[in-house]
Amino acid sequence: MDMSMGESSAPLNDSGVDFGNETQAFDFLQLILDDTELQVVGNEYARAFWYGIVVVIGIAAIFNIIRVITLKLRIRMAAKKQVQSAKPKNIVMRAIASLTALGREIAYPRISPASGPAWFKVPPFGTILLLLAYLAFVLVLEFGNNNVPGGQHYTALGIRAAWLAVAQVPLLVLLAGKYNLVGLLTGASYARLNVLHRWVARMLLLLATIHFGTQNYGWDEYGLRKLEWSTDSCPPTGIAAYAILLWLNLSTIAPFRHFAYEFFVVQHLVTFFGFIIAVMMHLPSTALYSRVYIYIPIALWFVDRVVRSLRYFYNNVRPGRATLEAMDGDVTRIRVTSKQVTSWAPGAYVLLSIPAFGFGQSHPATIASAPSSHNNDLVFILKGHRGFTNRILKPANGEDDAAPTKSYFALIDGPYGGQHSDFAAFDTVVLISGSTGVTFTLSILLDLAHRASTQSLPVRALEFIWVVKNVSWINWISDELTAANQQLRAAGIETTFSIFVTCDNTISNFSTEKGNASGCQCDKSLGPCCCIDVVDDAGIVPSKTEESAGPAGCSDKSDSILPCATLISGRPSFKPLLWRLLDDAEGETGIAVCGPVGLSTTVRNTVAGISDQRAVHKGTGAQGIYLHAEDFSL
Repeated sequence: MDMSMGESSAPLNDSGVDFGNETQAFDFLQLILDDTELQVVGNEYARAFWYGIVVVIGIAAIFNIIRVITLKLRIRMAAKKQVQSAKPKNIVMRAIASLTALGREIAYPRISPASGPAWFKVPPFGTILLLLAYLAFVLVLEFGNNNVPGGQHYTALGIRAAWLAVAQVPLLVLLAGKYNLVGLLTGASYARLNVLHRWVARMLLLLATIHFGTQNYGWDEYGLRKLEWSTDSCPPTGIAAYAILLWLNLSTIAPFRHFAYEFFVVQHLVTFFGFIIAVMMHLPSTALYSRVYIYIPIALWFVDRVVRSLRYFYNNVRPGRATLEAMDGDVTRIRVTSKQVTSWAPGAYVLLSIPAFGFGQSHPATIASAPSSHNNDLVFILKGHRGFTNRILKPANGEDDAAPTKSYFALIDGPYGGQHSDFAAFDTVVLISGSTGVTFTLSILLDLAHRASTQSLPVRALEFIWVVKNVSWINWISDELTAANQQLRAAGIETTFSIFVTCDNTISNFSTEKGNASGCQCDKSLGPCCCIDVVDDAGIVPSKTEESAGPAGCSDKSDSILPCATLISGRPSFKPLLWRLLDDAEGETGIAVCGPVGLSTTVRNTVAGISDQRAVHKGTGAQGIYLHAEDFSL
């Protein structure tokens, strides 16, 4: 046979075979199962799969290197007092900017179903395109040049699918690790890679289904399925591996994953090792070299665990001390003093464990502080839901008399994340957040404020937008916003803080002689103030106290909730607001958004639409728009 050509010089057929004769039937079955050449071809296509993956990662790594170098050059130019340092200066950089703008317009949009379960989330269009390309690539490898005639037709399909399936396992583990080569090379965050990790698992399930289905159909064509199952150990071990793989995929669906996350993590790990054992038992003795695709992910997993364990030990050799403070809105503000964890990137998160409220349990929490703020302490703002976040509310409120009142041991795993572009390298920065998503944008704001006070940055203007339900929530970070505003304005950066309050009757108390400065346009007789958009067509929000605003934009009225901030009742209309900012930009604009999926989806689609309408970097003079969207969960 010349299986590499997809043809057989002597196709296997059942001519002269008496299937009523068990010996002849068994001998014909062995001919069908003969994978001497099929295994070689399957291995070739498994390697071809990895050649393609390496090429994709390599291209992404090149773009990442260009991105990092470009941002560093901008900051260096700003330090030398060069004007418009965030604007591409030469034909090469303009060409890269044009290509990048086109890619962003395609990748940013996202569909957000208006109705349906909260856990149902559609990935951004860029992720969908990547996944479709991945699916097409694998299907071409599976069915391309794989039309073997005769009795081994379905065997060839099944064995090719098996090789491609086992080739997915290293990629599956590589994308799951907190420390992995893909993230290091491409700059992609763990959260984004974890989305791809789940889809690789689904591709593995698809290939396993093709393998199982085609093999069984090929045996059924000759009435040999019962004989195969009774004489070969591969089918039972294959069913065991398939059942475990099916559960691995089902248990990662959002409702199951979020119902009891700590339990999910433990069972997921245990189940995965069960899958590895079942696959090792299933792989035939004729293709033992295929086990390299199992040994590699095992090695990758151990490397990740060793690195994480060493770092965890270092972080907690002197455990941190956590203090709790109850805030309005069922929120706990946690401040951890750690002598070991002293540096992190803006927007990074940790897995926080306070044994007093759940031994062995950790909760992901974004660091709201910067290394240069809060005396180098880590600050977290967690809204109470259930589990850990709910258990810390009582002692924070002073309701638990038996609990210690001073501080608690805190164990830290991390920090992780923070792989977004450096926002200090943009001409205009827009930070958008909803509710506790402000922890992500606040850390970026504090970092920018500190750096602006010590060095020249390309940043000329900064807009901070926060959407909350209640006015009292502003107290979560009022001190931080006030301090950051002072530092940024002292550095000559035009700074605007806009806080949109969506559901609060008390906001009507804040008014001036000209009327309700909050801009509330809803009928309070119908219930709480849940207002419509209030930004006008020019992108201007109503000023809280326009007649008393000083040169720095700060209110000196005694009833001001937050100095230097504009308080607006309603939801922001992002298109006119962003359009106005982009019209004034002299270089690339960096936008960060964190909050509910609906918020990030709106910003994504708005940015993509504006970029297309303004013909960014297409000869109109409109400058680029970088967007980093950080969802509450993926």
